[in-house]
Amino acid sequence: MPRLLVIDDESNIRFSIEQVFEEADLEILGAESAEEGLALAAEYNPDVILLDIKLGDRSGLEVFRDLRRDNPKSLVVFITGHGTTETAIEAMKLGAYEYLVKPLDAAQLQQVVAQALEIRRLMHVPAIVEEADRPEDLPDRLIGSGPAMQSVCKQIGRVAPQDVNVLILGESGTGKELVARALYHHSRRCNAPFLAINCAAIPEPLLESELFGHEKGAFTGADRRRIGKFEQCHGGTLFLDEVGDMAPGTQAKILRLLQEGRFERLGGSESIAVDVRVIAATNQDLDALIEQGRFRKDLYYRLRGVTIHLPPLRERREDIAELAHYFLFRYNRQLGTSVQSISPEALEVLERHDWPGNVRELQSVIREALIVSAGVTILPEFLSAELHRASVEPEPEVETSAIPHLDWKDLITSVNQWIAEGQTDVYRRAREQFDRLLVVGAMERSGGNQQRAAEILGLSRVTLRARLRQMQLSVQKRICPTGDATRPDET
Repeated sequence: MPRLLVIDDESNIRFSIEQVFEEADLEILGAESAEEGLALAAEYNPDVILLDIKLGDRSGLEVFRDLRRDNPKSLVVFITGHGTTETAIEAMKLGAYEYLVKPLDAAQLQQVVAQALEIRRLMHVPAIVEEADRPEDLPDRLIGSGPAMQSVCKQIGRVAPQDVNVLILGESGTGKELVARALYHHSRRCNAPFLAINCAAIPEPLLESELFGHEKGAFTGADRRRIGKFEQCHGGTLFLDEVGDMAPGTQAKILRLLQEGRFERLGGSESIAVDVRVIAATNQDLDALIEQGRFRKDLYYRLRGVTIHLPPLRERREDIAELAHYFLFRYNRQLGTSVQSISPEALEVLERHDWPGNVRELQSVIREALIVSAGVTILPEFLSAELHRASVEPEPEVETSAIPHLDWKDLITSVNQWIAEGQTDVYRRAREQFDRLLVVGAMERSGGNQQRAAEILGLSRVTLRARLRQMQLSVQKRICPTGDATRPDET
C-alpha cells in the first residue's frame, strides 16, 4: 500500500488531510515537527510527502534538503501560505514536485497526490527484474525470451548507463513506456527524478507550460509562477511520449534546450540551465513527418542519440504464451480469480491472432477471459469472438515454385545500394531481407514441410506460419521428386 507522510505543525491541517484521504487505499503518517517527520521518512520511506514550508524554527528548504538526501525518490509537495510561495518555488527548483497554497482545496490536493503517487510508482517499480519465486509477485516487466525482445533487452543494457538521449520507436501498445522506465532504472540517474508527459494528450499552449513552466501573467489564467517538467527534472530523466504529435513551436524550444541546456519560462526572460536526459517515444513514422514538414529534422537527430525499435507483437509470436501467462498470474491477484492455466487450444488461438493493439490488446484479452472463465483453465470459448474470426482466416495459397529464389549475395548488394542512395532505414530493410532469406532457405530445405522448416529455424509452427503470411509466402503444396503433388505436413 502506498504511503503518504504529512509534516505540519498544525494538528487541524493534518486531521483535514487525513479526512480527505479517508476512503483512499493509502497509508497516512503524520508528524508535527521536522525531527519527527525526518524520523518517519527514514523508517517508512513514504511515496509522497506533504511538507509545511515553516516548521517551528526550521525552514522548509532545510527539511527538504534532508529529505532529498535520505529519501531521494520520495516526491515532496509543499504546503505554503500566501506570503511564502517564493520559498516553495525555490524548493521546486531544487527538485520538489509541487506546492499547494493554504487553505487547501480538497479536489486539488487529491489530484496532485494521485499524480505524484503514479510518478512515484513509475520511479519505484522496476521494468526489468530478476525472476521472483512466484509469478504473481512480479512487478511490471519486459516479457519475451524470443530473439526480438532479447535484442531489445541487450540494447537497454548497453544504452542505459550511457548519458545520451534515446528515441524509442514502435506501434501503440508495444511497451515503449516500459523500455523508458528500464532505461531510467539502469541509468546513473536512477536516484534522480523520472517524469513522464504525453505530448499528444495536452493542447499546445498547455504543453509548453507543462514542459517549461510560466511566469505569473504570462497568459490568461496564469495567476502564479509555475515550474515546468524540465526544471523539476533537473539531474534526472524526462520521458516525452508521443513526441511525433508535438507542435512546431514546442519542437523549436525543445531543440534549443537540447542544444544549449537552457530555456526560459513562458512570459519570462530569465535563462535557466538544466541537466536532463530525454527519452522520447512515438508510434509515428518520423521520416515521413519530416518530409511533410511536420517534424524538425534537427530535433530528430538530437533526440536519436540512440534509437530502439520495439517490434510489434505479430513479429514476436514466440513470446505470446509467456506474456499471456504473465498477465494471467498478474490479474488473478487483482481480480480475485483463481485460474491456473491456459489450454493449448486457447494458446493456439492467441498465437494466430495478428494483435493490431499489440501487448496492450493481449493484456485486455486475458483480463476479459479471466472475468468470463468458469473453472481453472482458460479455454478457447472464453476468448473474445474477434480472435476466433481471425484464427480461421484462410492463408493465401502459393505454389512452392512461386517462392522466389534468393541468394545471400543479394543482401550485401542491396545494403550497399541502400547506403549509396542515402536511405535512413537500412537496418530495418536488411533485417527484413535477412529474415526472408532464412525462412525461404528453410522452406526450400524442407521441401515445403512447415513443421520441419520450423524445427530448422527453432521457431514454433504458428510463428513460422505468421512469418510466411507476412512475406505472402504461405506454402500449401509441394512437388515431390516423382512429380506427384502432395501436401506438406501441416501437423
